[in-house]
Amino acid sequence: MRALVTGATGFTGGHLAHGLARRGYTVRALVRDPARAGDLAASGVELATGDLRDRPSLDAAARGVEIVFNVAAIYRQAGLATEAYRAVNATAVGDVIAAAANAGVRRVVHCSTVGVHGDVEHPPANEDAPLKPGDVYQETKLEGEQVARDTGQRLGVEVAIVRPTGIYGPGDRRLLKLFRGVARGFLPILGRGEIYYHLTYIDDLVEGFRLCGEHPAAAGRTYILAGGEVTTLNELVARIATLAGVRPPRIHLPVWPVWLAGAMCEAICAPFGIEPPLYRRRVDFYTKSRAFDISRARKEIGYAPEVSLNDGIARTLAWYREHGWI
Repeated sequence: MRALVTGATGFTGGHLAHGLARRGYTVRALVRDPARAGDLAASGVELATGDLRDRPSLDAAARGVEIVFNVAAIYRQAGLATEAYRAVNATAVGDVIAAAANAGVRRVVHCSTVGVHGDVEHPPANEDAPLKPGDVYQETKLEGEQVARDTGQRLGVEVAIVRPTGIYGPGDRRLLKLFRGVARGFLPILGRGEIYYHLTYIDDLVEGFRLCGEHPAAAGRTYILAGGEVTTLNELVARIATLAGVRPPRIHLPVWPVWLAGAMCEAICAPFGIEPPLYRRRVDFYTKSRAFDISRARKEIGYAPEVSLNDGIARTLAWYREHGWI
């Protein structure tokens, strides 16, 4: 198989590029700065310099491949206008698929997020649950899904859409603060901590991406990909603490004062493009329930997460410690 991966200098895209290469794929990575992709080149991944917003570079990168894995996205950054998110998370998705069509690519696997479902009122949620994106990132990712479907149908390219839950594993920075706070014995929990939190270990996600690229049934389908276990936030924190060899945090704080503090930080910092020390979305981590049903992916494409939650936590903690992150 010959595959193109966008977003390969990021956590998910990087693991995907390496994982596909280990599987015997010929992998090309679209990167804006080759200097940041030395580990990919060392692993035999071909580098194509370009940008999702530059159509000629997309056309060149897609030439000669069979599958495109579109992982690149703008996640959440201070001071960015809505149109900056939309340009990458939605508009550029259509350009990726158009470039794939011009190159004769068979299928595009597009990475979205379970965030498009917002707060899950009736867990576990499946792919047909209500769509309630809660911020500009989630809103533009949902727009990107529709752009992917419409463009694929119009140009005759198979499209599969992946909605991962919270991704973690060696090298992840998004959940680093959670792991670090627990391991260092200081992580106050906002609220009761009884909301659900559903993680996906990166190796299982990479396998899910591969299945979405290869399995005939994935064409035109949307899949939630998640780990095999879901816990409450309290239980997740307790497991991290146990495997880190520390006592679980016992401090619970009320939500609303921290939410107000986050709103103030955003209002002060955002106009200057400064990363606020506290966001309202970080409060959402403690208040929005996330539990998902992966039955569709199991039945249709044979997705079967293999890494248990305890094993994934232990591997992640070990990597963080080895690299001095905690």
